Amino acid sequence: MRISKIEMFHVRPRFSFLKLSTDEGIAGWGEAVVEGRSRTVEMAVKELEPHLIGQDPRRIEHLWQAMYRGTFYRGGPILTSAISGLEQAMWDILGKSLNVPVYQLLGGAVRNRIRMYKGVGGSYAEETYANAKRWREMGFTMMKTGIEAMAHVMETPAWISKQVERIEAIRDAIGNDCDLGIDFHGRISPALAVRLIKELERFQPAFIEEPCLPENVDTMATIARSTTLPIATGERLFTKWAFRNVLEKQAAAILQPDLAHCGGIMEGKKIAAMAEVYFAGFAPHNPLGPINLAASVQLSANVPNFLAQEHASLGEGYLKQPFVVTDGYLEIPTGPGLGIEVDEDALKDKLYAGDWDTPRWFHEDDGSVADW
Repeated sequence: MRISKIEMFHVRPRFSFLKLSTDEGIAGWGEAVVEGRSRTVEMAVKELEPHLIGQDPRRIEHLWQAMYRGTFYRGGPILTSAISGLEQAMWDILGKSLNVPVYQLLGGAVRNRIRMYKGVGGSYAEETYANAKRWREMGFTMMKTGIEAMAHVMETPAWISKQVERIEAIRDAIGNDCDLGIDFHGRISPALAVRLIKELERFQPAFIEEPCLPENVDTMATIARSTTLPIATGERLFTKWAFRNVLEKQAAAILQPDLAHCGGIMEGKKIAAMAEVYFAGFAPHNPLGPINLAASVQLSANVPNFLAQEHASLGEGYLKQPFVVTDGYLEIPTGPGLGIEVDEDALKDKLYAGDWDTPRWFHEDDGSVADW
């Protein structure tokens, strides 16, 4: 079997699907995208293409090593996202060629179903209460919300009180028998994060995600030591090497690699195994499309220290048979490969140039740039 063709499809709202075709008629799918940099990732895929055409896609580890280590400059979001999409597609091909799901090739399932969690939006307390109440009534046992505000390096007591009011509204809506993650999204300075986390501790969230930007692991470790709440991070970390520092310095208790960014399914498996050694949880990040969800579900089925799976789309309008969540859980797929079939006809009216851009935020008081 040999790789014969690589295609990219940019589909709305901001997904990028990759199709890897072979000379034996088996095709695999993956997601290769950096939000706001779709076309840049596409160019990275094109640069890798000469090293892949004519190769056996089932030699996944070998081809991963060649793509990652084959140049002087390694890592980063663009290269590893390109590799991630290609690697997902290779696993899809391997599973289809053997007529087994990917999780069987990873060692088999360790659970019967996958716990899912839903994002709770809303910029004020009443709106977030209504959204959280709706998801709870649908059976979700875990949710996540973000700090929906720009932040200066330090903020006023009134700013902190407003954030606390939103979280209190969600906790009131879902009760104490439902987990709640709170995502700081790296928008908060370390000193302000410590103050805000202290005010949020009484709501007993399941974790605080990205309490500060992930570049300085020592700073995140300092925040972790300042609270009893678990710290989660990983969506902006790439490959096992970046996660090593987080674990060794005990900066986080829950790792959240994104399989469309971190290096793919096997790299996610290696990261999860490293986390297991440190008794850390594993909760794959995924605000992207249903192909990345499919890849994440295959791995989550196999990982012992799995906590919950994030999702944005279940595949309606993208997959011939979208995923179904019942009472907050998803049944483990039984189909070969990633267990999905992309509806290429349905994609035609969603195609676009891939020019979605990240919104820029600016502080109203002085016009300075705020972290998004």
